[in-house]
Amino acid sequence: MDHLETDYLVIGAGAMGMGFADALLALDGDAHITLVDRHHRPGGHWNDAYSFVRLHQPSVFYGLNSRPFGSEVPDTQGPNRGLAEMGTGQAVLDHFEQAMRQTLLPSGRVRFLSMTEHVGADAQGRQVVHSLLDGRATALTVRRKLVHATLTGTRVPSTHAPRYAVAPGVRCVPPNALPGIAGAHPRYTVVGAGKTAMDACQWLLHNGTDPARIRWVISNDAWFIDRANVQPGVENLPRFFESLALQYECVAQSASLADLFDRLEETGQLLRLDAGVRPTRYRCATVSQAELAELRRIAHVLRLGRVRSIAPTGMTLERGTAEVLPGELFIDCSAEGLASQPGVPVFEGDHAIHLQMVRQCAPSFSAAFTAAVECLVDGDAGLRNGLCAPVQLPQEDFHWVTMQATTLANRQKWSRHERLMQWLTESRLDYGTRMRPLVPAGLLERYVRAIKAASPAWAPLLAECAQRQAAGSKAAVRAHAREEVAAAS
Repeated sequence: MDHLETDYLVIGAGAMGMGFADALLALDGDAHITLVDRHHRPGGHWNDAYSFVRLHQPSVFYGLNSRPFGSEVPDTQGPNRGLAEMGTGQAVLDHFEQAMRQTLLPSGRVRFLSMTEHVGADAQGRQVVHSLLDGRATALTVRRKLVHATLTGTRVPSTHAPRYAVAPGVRCVPPNALPGIAGAHPRYTVVGAGKTAMDACQWLLHNGTDPARIRWVISNDAWFIDRANVQPGVENLPRFFESLALQYECVAQSASLADLFDRLEETGQLLRLDAGVRPTRYRCATVSQAELAELRRIAHVLRLGRVRSIAPTGMTLERGTAEVLPGELFIDCSAEGLASQPGVPVFEGDHAIHLQMVRQCAPSFSAAFTAAVECLVDGDAGLRNGLCAPVQLPQEDFHWVTMQATTLANRQKWSRHERLMQWLTESRLDYGTRMRPLVPAGLLERYVRAIKAASPAWAPLLAECAQRQAAGSKAAVRAHAREEVAAAS
C-alpha cells in the first residue's frame, strides 16, 4: 500500500470541495491539500449532468472565489433575455478544470487523486483511498483535518435509477438521452417537479415539440424565485435590495405561514406555475417570467402524487392511474437533487469538517466561507460552529422560513467578527456585502428597518414550521409503512 501525507484531505472535488480548497489555498500559505474524487476531473455532478444543463442563477454568483466566472452582460435571446448569463454545464466544468490546472496544482500544495474512492480509516487512523481503475490502495496521514465535501452533493438522473418500477417494454430515459432521439414519439412524459424536469420540458419546447404531445407529472408544486430580483450589476442594486427589504417586511406583517406566502407572492418575491394550484414545496429554484410562460404552454399536467410504476398498460401513481400510449417516451427527472440534511455540525472537534450550506441557496459561497472561518477564526470547534450554523436544505415550503432565519442569524454573528467582515467585503461570492456601499442610502435604511421589524415575527413562524415538520415526519413514516406493505403483497 502506498503512503502519502497531507494537511487537509478533501473528499469530493465538486463545487463545495473545490470551493473550500480554492479559498483555503489563498488564505493559508502553508497548508497542503489533497482532493479525492470518483470522477476523472473536478466538477462533481456536473460531469454526469445532461448536455443542455445550465445554471439557474447568474454565473457571477457561482464558482470559485479566486477567479471570475461568467459575465454580467444580459442575454439578448431566449427566455432569459434581459437577465445576466447563466453558465452552461460545460462552462462550469471548464471553470473548475482551469482552476485546477492553472492555480491549484501549480501551487505545489495541492494534489488531485481522480478516479479514486475514499473508503475510510485503517487501524492506524490513516485515511484509505482506492483507485477505481486498478484497485490500488493508498493510505493518507492527515495532519490537520478530513473535509467531507459530498454531504450536500447533488444527485442527477443519469447516476440514479428511477424511483419507481419500470416494466419491460416501457422506454424510460434520463434527460441525457434527449439530444440523441432519432425518431418521433407519440408523447413525451416528463416525470419530476424540480429544476431538471423544468429543463427537460423547456428543451422539448425549444426544439419544436408540440406542447400537446408533452405530459408533465408533478408530484408537488413548488414556489420559485423570480430571477429578475437577484441580478448582478450596479443598475440592478435597487431592485436587489428592495427585494430583500420586501421579504423581511412580509415576514414582519405575516400572521401565519399561509399569510406569509400570500404576501411573498403578492409582492413578486415568489412565483408559482399554476395560479390554481398552491405550491407546497420550495427548492431555491429561480425562473424568469418568460420561462414560466413557456412552461405554462404544457396543458397536460398530471398531479396525482409520485409515480409508483409504469407498464405498457398504464402508469400507477400515489392517488390514481393514467394511460400509457404505445411508443411513449418517459423522461425520468425524479432524482432527489440536493441530498437530505446530514444532521452534523460543520466543525467536528479538531479533526473533521463537514461542508454544508451556511447561507441559503449558496453552495459556492458556503464552502469558501467555511475555509475563511477555518483560517481566520481563532478558537475551538464550538466557536467556529457558532458562526456556521447549517442552513436547512430546502424541501418543504416552510423551509423558506428556516433558511431565512438561520442565514440572518449567521450573518448577524459574522458582522461582529472584523476579520470575517473584511473577507466578506472582498469576496467575489458575497455580492450583497461587496456592493452594499453603492446602495442608495434610503433603500439601505429601509432594508435595515425591515430586518428589525421582522425580528419578533420569527419565533411564531418557526414554531409553526416545527409543527409542520413533526406532522410531516409522522406522515412519512405512515407512507413508508404503506409502501412496505404494498411491496410485500
